[in-house]
Amino acid sequence: MIQRKAAEVYPFLESYIARKETQIAEIEQIIDRYEKKRLMEERSYQSMSSLRRMFTGKKPDHHAAVEYIHYVKRPMAQIRQLRVELEQAKAIMTGSNPGDLIAISYDLDKELQ
Repeated sequence: MIQRKAAEVYPFLESYIARKETQIAEIEQIIDRYEKKRLMEERSYQSMSSLRRMFTGKKPDHHAAVEYIHYVKRPMAQIRQLRVELEQAKAIMTGSNPGDLIAISYDLDKELQ
């Protein structure tokens, strides 16, 4: 942990929070697009005649599981991590006065410079 004056860190934290919130929104949009695409594919497969389904085939379940992990589960873990970072940044902003010395992590200090 590194000690910095809160007044030096406030402008950076505001932009940092805004940047992390936009990253979260972008990731959520990617997840929504994937889920809509998967739902449309499932609907089109179910609406096919049984003869056509027999020739078309469906993705094996393990392929669907790998896609789910790649497009949903990992991004959701990333969102959780970003939200933890946001909460830490917001706690720093609300828990200190501009003249106080605050302890920030090495990662935040690295991004600050």
